[in-house]
Amino acid sequence: MRNILSCSLLFILPLSCQKKIKSEKGGIDLISNVYLDASSGLDKIHSFHVSKLNYKGDTIIEFVPDNQIPEITREVNFIIDTAYYTTTNISKARQTNFKSLPVNYSQFSVKNKKSGIMNQQGEVPGYKEKKQLTDTILFGKHYKRFETNTAGFYTRYYVFVTDTILPYSLNRIIDKDFKGRLERVDTYNKKQDIFITLQLLPRKNWDEEAAEIFKYNDYLNDTKSGNSRRSK
Repeated sequence: MRNILSCSLLFILPLSCQKKIKSEKGGIDLISNVYLDASSGLDKIHSFHVSKLNYKGDTIIEFVPDNQIPEITREVNFIIDTAYYTTTNISKARQTNFKSLPVNYSQFSVKNKKSGIMNQQGEVPGYKEKKQLTDTILFGKHYKRFETNTAGFYTRYYVFVTDTILPYSLNRIIDKDFKGRLERVDTYNKKQDIFITLQLLPRKNWDEEAAEIFKYNDYLNDTKSGNSRRSK
């Protein structure tokens, strides 16, 4: 199930000459629904809150919910550039100083991330033979669509056309080719008879827990700046 729910990290690189707008603050939820025995109907459903991302500038706080009890946070990841720092101690996470992350936490490469958002970039199987579909509207948003059909999977992709860049992407190749943001993927596993939906849901506001951590670090920075001015 972990491989089914894997997603991709894309950290913001310096912007090219294209007129793109980098979102400086906000959050993103990744939601997945898994339907077993899909050919018999969509009654056997399992819903997963894969990840809750909150970002400010290039700093990302990720809450990974428990698969069985999504209201419980299983781990917290602090992602900066191509490194991440993780903890299952939620109380410790609330008092994390971003500048002390390398001192208080072990550092890992996002390439080796195994939960929540995962770094799995690359070309989509069957992408070169993709079939363009007519545009559609879902939840009030206009999407471009295409589908791929391989021996094992039938998949439809939904791309929201936008100039706004978020701190990560489900697939940067698709984003670039369609000049937008991949926000939904529907996949049917032919061999296992499983239908999977993955939705990317951007939001303007932080989670309450993330807001506390960001405000705590703003307080530390303001305190340090004030002490520096008084010492001069």
